[in-house]
Amino acid sequence: MLVKVLRNGIGGIWQLGDLITRPTKMQRSAEAQRAVDNACTELALYQLPRCPFCIKVRRNMHKLNLPIELRNVQPGSPYRDELEAGGGRVKSPCLRITEHGEVRWMYESNDIIAYLEQRFA
Repeated sequence: MLVKVLRNGIGGIWQLGDLITRPTKMQRSAEAQRAVDNACTELALYQLPRCPFCIKVRRNMHKLNLPIELRNVQPGSPYRDELEAGGGRVKSPCLRITEHGEVRWMYESNDIIAYLEQRFA
């Protein structure tokens, strides 16, 4: 219980810090941004709003100007069940990647960021 309270408190501070210090978005031509927007429809980030690792990934998404769907996996959420059924475990952040009709689940924040930078930067 104490760990949960501390995690939520610290997460709230991180969340506020993120809002205050967000980097500027990457600028692309309208055509290039449309291509990125279309590619992002194949992605979904399963996350918790106050999780520091999720905040780290969302900051990177903001910087790269990626409109990836955010799916909150708090207890009781249908996305939580979806994450467990598809990815095999409830751990956030997790990026769901659909490529060529196949679904892949990527769990580590640094791996997610490296993937997004490699694909969209």
